[in-house]
Amino acid sequence: MKDFLKYFTITFVLFFSTASAQIKDCSTVDDASRIIIAGGSITEIIYFIGVEDNIIGLDVTSVYPEQTKEFPSIGYVRNLSAEGVLSMNPSLVLGEDDMGPPAVIKQIMKTSVDLRIIPEQHNADGIIKKINCIGKIINQEELVSKTIKKKIMPTVKQLKKISAKNTKKDIKVMLILSMQGTSPIVAGKETSGHGFIEMIGARNIFDSFKGWKAVTAEAIIEMNPDYILIPSRDMHKNSKVATITEHPIFAKTTAGKNKNFVIDDGMAMLGFGTRTIFSAYDAAKAINK
Repeated sequence: MKDFLKYFTITFVLFFSTASAQIKDCSTVDDASRIIIAGGSITEIIYFIGVEDNIIGLDVTSVYPEQTKEFPSIGYVRNLSAEGVLSMNPSLVLGEDDMGPPAVIKQIMKTSVDLRIIPEQHNADGIIKKINCIGKIINQEELVSKTIKKKIMPTVKQLKKISAKNTKKDIKVMLILSMQGTSPIVAGKETSGHGFIEMIGARNIFDSFKGWKAVTAEAIIEMNPDYILIPSRDMHKNSKVATITEHPIFAKTTAGKNKNFVIDDGMAMLGFGTRTIFSAYDAAKAINK
């Protein structure tokens, strides 16, 4: 009996370890004719590639381009329902790396539906890898290669040049996600916001902690940012741009005194789909004065 339980346990662990590796694999699937997407950056990429006709359902973070409103919703990327996803009869589910909850992923894995979680890296090279991975999964490698070369690489090259110049200037930046009362929620290390700041060649003044965190007025004044980055989409009920740019805290900083606010669409800045490369390029130019 002990030998049987040992064998069962080893087999169970190996199965799920292998399955986990498989869903993060970029190999080509047999059927990509009916795609459900959990993650706005992946949706942007599918449209960028030009194979959006295969989409049958999207999560609520898939808001770009405008045509995404036409598709049935599967809910929020981190809080999906297996029944809701499977009821649409997809052949392929593409998810960002925060797709969940885990129980739903396990349920989908038990079916014949191909499930792929796309690896995430918060930099330009990571975005290109993401696009290539998706292209390979849906058997569009040649199309993706040509599209990247023509539409993305010229901007990536320019971005890296400007970013290198900015790095030498030691430009101090903070990125505000929203306001929590009178305290801004800002990007620390290991966030998409921190990755965006690094992409534009600036220095995150709040890199002493990890994640998103509320900071005090005193901390902001002491760190004195040269520029303040603001995602314009309301990612929080109190995150309207005007409540940030007009806040008296920032009037005492270099950024506030010089009106150095860099504002762009939230998903473009922080989604790390194709638009993030162009958003970073614009932001890098804006702080390169």
